[in-house]
Amino acid sequence: MPSIVIVGAQWGDEGKGKVVDLLAERAQVVARFQGGNNAGHTIVHGDETYKFHLIPSGILDPQTTCVIGNGVVIDPGVLIAEIDGLRERGVDVSNLKVSANAHLIMPYHLMLDHAGEARLGKLQIGTTKRGIGPCYADKAARLGIRMQDLLDEKILKKKIMAALEPKQLQLRPFERDPALDLQSMTEQYLTYGHRLERHIADTTSLLHRALDDDRFVVFEGAQAALLDIDHGTYPFVTSSNPVAGAACTGTGVGPLDIDEVWGIAKAYATRVGAGPFPTELEDDLGEELRRRGGEFGTTTGRPRRTGWIDLVALRYAARINSMTALVITKLDVLSGFDTLRVCTAYEGADGAVFETFPYHQTVLHHVSGRYTELPGWSEDISGARSPEELPQATRDYLRFIEEAVGVPVVLVGVGPGRDQIVWLGERSPLLAESR
Repeated sequence: MPSIVIVGAQWGDEGKGKVVDLLAERAQVVARFQGGNNAGHTIVHGDETYKFHLIPSGILDPQTTCVIGNGVVIDPGVLIAEIDGLRERGVDVSNLKVSANAHLIMPYHLMLDHAGEARLGKLQIGTTKRGIGPCYADKAARLGIRMQDLLDEKILKKKIMAALEPKQLQLRPFERDPALDLQSMTEQYLTYGHRLERHIADTTSLLHRALDDDRFVVFEGAQAALLDIDHGTYPFVTSSNPVAGAACTGTGVGPLDIDEVWGIAKAYATRVGAGPFPTELEDDLGEELRRRGGEFGTTTGRPRRTGWIDLVALRYAARINSMTALVITKLDVLSGFDTLRVCTAYEGADGAVFETFPYHQTVLHHVSGRYTELPGWSEDISGARSPEELPQATRDYLRFIEEAVGVPVVLVGVGPGRDQIVWLGERSPLLAESR
């Protein structure tokens, strides 16, 4: 059975959770490898809608072991609330395992995140202010608090003291906040530890055993390639690596343990927060895409910026992830447009043409898209379940994308429902085996 990494191929919010949910039917293990509760997945499962922020969407299948890997940063209060919310809805969470090495978001991380964005003013990055960046910063500075520390009061208190000491000046505006009291913080996080102890595990060994036993493992990323801290539109990026290579560092498996990398992209493009967006539509058409696609953040509720699909960026994402397949979601949103535009190159302010993703931020911030126009379709495709049921113009649109990117499209989404999908090509038999 294969192991597959699922990554976002644009700026996030592409519908990765739905794809993971579909694969979880056949997978024995789903492992989240980076990010924190700045991410969000909305899953329509039967008549129920679920919103996930930390727990892998595979949790809805009781036979699937769900792993939160060491590369994820965890707000334990948020995780417990998510666990409790699922239990109240009758979802079994006993198969959730959390890496003992995952780092914890502390109260001071949220304070620093808010203060940092406020200090930047008009230059704000547009973080979700969930404490993600400061937590990763402490991890790199070796001042982090890990999940396993919740199980040892003496170590926990010492580590909190060590982490707070160099932040005294930055935290001075919050010095009277009761959340910063050392004893209270220690007691609160020990309580979290008691609640989460049954889920804390050596998840790296768990994954090694699963792979050695030839079990089907799905690795799930948050955010997307163009928000990668090394390869994205820095500094308007997340604080971790959402690319496929991070599935190894974020869970403890080796590169040769990965068989496939599937990139998820919308049939158009969206972005939340600040940063360059060469194909952005800031007109009525962009608003129409936002309305049709329900483009509002799962985590923040913020309206997403919208635009035409960007094949320059998609080719770049395909290369840095070694993508073996593409999944195109929300294809139904494009029904009813007479003409569709596809960005195939960028044009700079000086007229220079770029067919590859510009490395320099000054260039990228000033490019605009150069487009190929393709015929649209008027048919409602939400009921299609096979390629033959898609209009010819729809199939031509997908073929144009896969030829331009050089990666086959194996699956398309034609609506929010779990069953509103169309398998393409020869890849679906790969997943045909049952447990």
